[in-house]
Amino acid sequence: MFRLLFCLILSAMSSALAHTQVTVVSPSAAVTVAAPRSIQLRFSEPVNLRFSTFRVVALPPGRSADAASVDALALKADDARVVQLGPPPSGMAAQLSLRLKPGLKAGTYLIAWSVLSDDGHPVRGHSLFRVK
Repeated sequence: MFRLLFCLILSAMSSALAHTQVTVVSPSAAVTVAAPRSIQLRFSEPVNLRFSTFRVVALPPGRSADAASVDALALKADDARVVQLGPPPSGMAAQLSLRLKPGLKAGTYLIAWSVLSDDGHPVRGHSLFRVK
């Protein structure tokens, strides 16, 4: 009985300490695509989009994805380098679609995000995709 109770408590604690993750990004980094109209992100749990930032930009030549993602998240939504369209998303969502400017040029693009986990910790990440 004690062992079962201990396992239940441990399971509850580990799920409470888990941070939100982006579980699916489309298009994925493994493929080269024609210029997409949108990007889809799916999260491990609903996130409050009001406290989240998403930026899609062309990956600058010679920059690592890690460094470029920090720079991208610092950009204002209306910066010319940002290729996503529309107002910042709001509300709660477990998945998100970001519309992109039409006719993206060939090259590598970076999707950078910063979301607030349920436990209040910010989670940052990024993914790449290539346009042919």
